[in-house]
Amino acid sequence: MKIISWNVNSVRARITNIVDYINQSNPDILLLQEIKTQDINFPYEDFKKIGYNSYVFGQKSYNGVAIISKQELEKINNSFIKDDFKQSRIITAELKLKKKKIELINIYVPNGNPVDTEKYEYKKEWLKKFTSNVKKKIQKNSNILIAGDFNIIPEEIDVHDFKRYENDALGRLEIRKKYRELINLGFKDVYRFINKTKQEYTFWDYFAGSWQKNYGMRIDHFLLSNSLIENIKSININKKPRSKEKPSDHTPIELEII
Repeated sequence: MKIISWNVNSVRARITNIVDYINQSNPDILLLQEIKTQDINFPYEDFKKIGYNSYVFGQKSYNGVAIISKQELEKINNSFIKDDFKQSRIITAELKLKKKKIELINIYVPNGNPVDTEKYEYKKEWLKKFTSNVKKKIQKNSNILIAGDFNIIPEEIDVHDFKRYENDALGRLEIRKKYRELINLGFKDVYRFINKTKQEYTFWDYFAGSWQKNYGMRIDHFLLSNSLIENIKSININKKPRSKEKPSDHTPIELEII
């Protein structure tokens, strides 16, 4: 089974690229972040035409997450945490893989910049609530997959110039510690678990030739609970969509599980 996570930076602006990508890569499930549209304006038909169901938690102009799936999913939930700013950032569903029921959690973590504003406090509180609720969830179902745009640089190897981000909301030590707290509940960062020393990125800014110079960062992640590690077949960061015309500033991560 092929599961994709991709911050598309506006699903409607990127729909041609997304459909092209689906036709080329044939995923079973896409976890989309930053769809930037209300549910009513989501391009359901574009996905339906190529054989996919859409489960959407949208918001006007900002944020928003969606799960696009070939198979029908169960227990769709948009209220995994109580969001203080009422932003659309998490959608969950239940997926059946062989005899296992897997809790799919698609997230778009707040950016948190600038660090001296309420945006940073919101990010910290959001992560605290999220980790607390994952801890409760894992006691009921140990098979959990968390994916999305975490807006966290886990380690120095995960960004082209770590010094620039040491005091940024993506790279601050206390934020990286929160990522570690989440993993310590019983997860693996799948990319880093498979690729111990490889330096690849999932995001390149639109500015200053970041893509051309490969000035990127790895902030989009798949976390898989330890009970599912044996199911990993492969993980890949597919850079091709970032090179297209009118691309998202993120590129898809592709996880295959068996």
